[in-house]
Amino acid sequence: MHNDTMKDQAEQKNKKAIEEYALAIIEQTPNGVLVVDKETRIIFVNNSFCSMFQCSAEETMGQKAFEWVHSDCFDRAIKAGGRLIIKESAPKHNVSYRAEIFPIKGGDLYSGIFVDISEEEETKRHYHELRAQTLGRAQEVISSQMKTAQEIARLLGETTAETKVILVKLMSLFKEAR
Repeated sequence: MHNDTMKDQAEQKNKKAIEEYALAIIEQTPNGVLVVDKETRIIFVNNSFCSMFQCSAEETMGQKAFEWVHSDCFDRAIKAGGRLIIKESAPKHNVSYRAEIFPIKGGDLYSGIFVDISEEEETKRHYHELRAQTLGRAQEVISSQMKTAQEIARLLGETTAETKVILVKLMSLFKEAR
């Protein structure tokens, strides 16, 4: 019996240490972590989530997740009873994110891990703008080249016609002088 008690105490100590490690990891990760109940009310957020969504833990507690993440991702995951991976943005909080939503075993809780992809999205947006500007500029250059070519052709046509008139007159003068 004494061995069983010691074994239970060791397991309890080990379990407590694991819980402390897990909490330390959750608090130190650069990714936002959010835990909600079955009604999608927030019961936990880590500091990274607060930084990402420009909020404090106190103001989020008890609020619906939708209010902060601007997505019904938790509702959809709960309805489906499983995992959900999304890519969304919350313009109100000036953040774009990729998130994985999943159930936490042993309870009626769901968690989301949010990765800030705002910089990535801004780079993509900038690339698309630059590409559109480059294509627009290329079209302008093509149009300008076409106008220049048409103008050259017009001038060449005029001078050719003038040259022809002068040469025809010269030829007729030489024919008369014979």
